[in-house]
Amino acid sequence: MRFATALLIFIGTASAAAASEGFEIVIPQRPGVPVVINGIDASYAVVEGQYGLGRGNYMQPTIYGGRPVEPEPYVGHYYPTLGAKPGYGRMEIEPPADRKLPKPAESYSRSWGAQSQMQPAQPEPPMYPPAVILAPRDGGPFYDSPPAYRR
Repeated sequence: MRFATALLIFIGTASAAAASEGFEIVIPQRPGVPVVINGIDASYAVVEGQYGLGRGNYMQPTIYGGRPVEPEPYVGHYYPTLGAKPGYGRMEIEPPADRKLPKPAESYSRSWGAQSQMQPAQPEPPMYPPAVILAPRDGGPFYDSPPAYRR
């Protein structure tokens, strides 16, 4: 009985250990985003070998059915950060030296400025003004008579 139990435990642990040594079929997590391993698109391909962050050895995996990926995708535009020269230059046409020149442009100038307005002359105050200035008591353009109950 002990031999049968030990044999079952051995078979159970051996199959789990052997499962990591087989091959894997790589399926991308998002559609349209490739899984790239060492410059090869391994999407929907068979990968054989121990590979991953949890492994202590750095054996290169074998990829069956992958396709090479361009290191820099062709985007159709010039990006200076890619380090490549643009695919074409400017299409300049140099005119001949003895061509008819256009009329010169008319002169154009504009200027702005700011200044204070001229103020009318102020009368000078008297040399010796009175000590008290009396306001008119009866009448005037802004004077109202007090109400009747205050008299």
